[in-house]
Amino acid sequence: MADGGEGTVDAFVESGWARVACTVCGPHGERVDATFAYSAGEATAIVEMAAASGLALVPPARRDPLRATTFGTGELIRAALDRGARRIVVAIGGSATNDGGAGMLAALGVGLHDADGRVLEPGGAALARLARIHPGGLDPRIRATRFEIAADVDNPLLGPRGATQVFGPQKGASSSDLDALERALAGFADRTADALGVDVREERGTGAAGGLGFGLRAYLGATTRPGVELVAELRGLHEALRDAAWCFTGEGAIDGQTLAGKTVAGVGALAAVAGARTVAFAGRVDEAAERALAARGIVAVPIVDAPLDLPAASAQAAALLERAAERTARLIGAG
Repeated sequence: MADGGEGTVDAFVESGWARVACTVCGPHGERVDATFAYSAGEATAIVEMAAASGLALVPPARRDPLRATTFGTGELIRAALDRGARRIVVAIGGSATNDGGAGMLAALGVGLHDADGRVLEPGGAALARLARIHPGGLDPRIRATRFEIAADVDNPLLGPRGATQVFGPQKGASSSDLDALERALAGFADRTADALGVDVREERGTGAAGGLGFGLRAYLGATTRPGVELVAELRGLHEALRDAAWCFTGEGAIDGQTLAGKTVAGVGALAAVAGARTVAFAGRVDEAAERALAARGIVAVPIVDAPLDLPAASAQAAALLERAAERTARLIGAG
């Protein structure tokens, strides 16, 4: 399972889909190796933006949302189109970017120019100089392709719950950076409304992945669904839960974000409908989230059983999870 963040492609590859490898532009222009999942029978591709434009690709000291670009995500989409995809699911968790999807659109043929007609350089800050958008060059195959967004947040593009203010700091943005990026995205939304005659900036999920949700919805006509629901449907989780007594799931940390639609909450909800009880393992369990999950019938179990720093806990995650699962199984077996 996955919820639209890292691991979404792996979930489909593990269920028999083909892994397609390609080399694309990374967040800061370097070439990176990325993959997407593809089903020829369904002509469907699962593209994970984090594989091309993800925060994990950038060391903490180099994180810079002013200049990070989603161009590589657009290259992944183009590679999926080349493969024959007519349905593309874009999983948009874990981004290093704050460019509203402008880089992705540039990779797919949209022209973004300043007042002198020059092509904008990559990154969210450059959008402050955006004067004209030329959508006519958009890859024509897109019109015949169904796009869906798998997201784990429902934030709008702008404002206190928007892409910049909520997620910018974790990508390395300072207070002054946040103001500059917010103004740049607002200008991008204005120019987009002028070019397309539609304004989606207030729609749910347009602020996901530094505004990539905005670019996908406005230009590619993508629809948005909670990532955990979409992955559950494509993976057949409903059928797997039929007649199950117990469901075991987990994630790195169980906290406030878990309740907003991450894997644990989504899987637990489906298990409850099927009549199964859910145990969720995590490296860290927040007390308030634990109580909230308990009210939903989900038991949260921390796997760390001794004082450990994060690098040590991560290195030992498999063994820690195995021991926690064994203890839980003994409790269940005891009655």
